[in-house]
Amino acid sequence: MAKERVDVLAFKQGLFETREQAKRGVMAGLVVSVINGERYDKPGEKIDEGIELKLKGEKLKYVSRGGLKLEKALQVFHLSVEGQTTIDIGASTGGFTDVMLQAGAKQVYAVDVGTNQLAWKLRQDDRVISMEQYNFRYAELGDFELGQPSFASIDVSFISLSLILPALHRILAEGGQVVALIKPQFEAGREQIGKNGIVKDKSVHLKVLEDVTKMAVETGFSIKALSFSPVQGGHGNIEFLAYLEKTNEPVQIDKQEITNIVYQAHEEFKKDE
Repeated sequence: MAKERVDVLAFKQGLFETREQAKRGVMAGLVVSVINGERYDKPGEKIDEGIELKLKGEKLKYVSRGGLKLEKALQVFHLSVEGQTTIDIGASTGGFTDVMLQAGAKQVYAVDVGTNQLAWKLRQDDRVISMEQYNFRYAELGDFELGQPSFASIDVSFISLSLILPALHRILAEGGQVVALIKPQFEAGREQIGKNGIVKDKSVHLKVLEDVTKMAVETGFSIKALSFSPVQGGHGNIEFLAYLEKTNEPVQIDKQEITNIVYQAHEEFKKDE
């Protein structure tokens, strides 16, 4: 995994308003790891950019700040997971899993290709079925013995949704709902990705959303709505939220809606460009 300076990472994750504030905050010992509480006090120290940071003593609403992405999706798409069997694809620390539990999910399959990432409090929750070192590309319904999921969230990196959605279609209940995070940096062509893996071009974002939604429809999902993530991805990438539904007659979203969401996202984050 790529590495980044602690102060720069703290700034990008929104802990401070400026990089200078982040530098001073790190030197003051205010920045710690979300997972294990490790303190970082050297601004120039390079750490894995996947490490989530928080301010010392800060109480997070979910085990990961990434949970705010799914929280927004449930709100703007008017979705409920109460009483449902759900699946969190790309669970990592478990931010999305935590959101689903707090929203009343009956049980959550927390699926990730990695290991030892899921937060301890979620490992101890009887409603969570942790499936580590599980490559979802090859998922089959028989792997989910405690019930077929009727709701799914997807937050994966370094892999296209085109490799995830076909497997999800196999295991999700008919009429099942999906919130998928669309990450242009992992969907665009190599020539469209800028320095440090950043995709800034509106036209690339439009093309990615058009291609991903078209692929989703061809896979058997209707595109019900789109929005953008309230939290930027690695290196400040804008990411998008898609609400999909497994259906016999998949319907594509209007192209103008795609355009509107891209422009809204750029307007929201233009202060960070």
